[in-house]
Amino acid sequence: MDASAEDVTVKTDTGVISGPCARWPPENRAIIRQILDRAGDKWSALVIATLNDGPLRYTDLLRRIPGISQRMLTLTLRQLHRDGLITRTAYAEVPPRVEYDLTPLGATLHDIVVSLIDWAGLHHDEISRNRARFDSGTK
Repeated sequence: MDASAEDVTVKTDTGVISGPCARWPPENRAIIRQILDRAGDKWSALVIATLNDGPLRYTDLLRRIPGISQRMLTLTLRQLHRDGLITRTAYAEVPPRVEYDLTPLGATLHDIVVSLIDWAGLHHDEISRNRARFDSGTK
């Protein structure tokens, strides 16, 4: 069995932690949760997936990601840039041009987010039926 897949249990001051969280050193738990939050965010996943083919301008990203607002795209790009997952290159031209691209670190996340996106596309009908059944109170 792969060491990362082993069930781990750790005793802490606040109780017992088991599963994947138990593998995290206590001093790293907050940042790891933040990273998971970023990588699992729908807009971050879609931006990372969209940038796989090379650098794009802001307006190209806005067109290629249905439903994202300008504000949300701006916030997402800023957060991904801060985390070192994308680059932002501003060109001194008139009019100004800015391009975004995946960093090598961001590229390592690409296949993971595309798998999640594909999974959602494959199972959306089943999940929609489950939600409707749950919301109606039937089993």
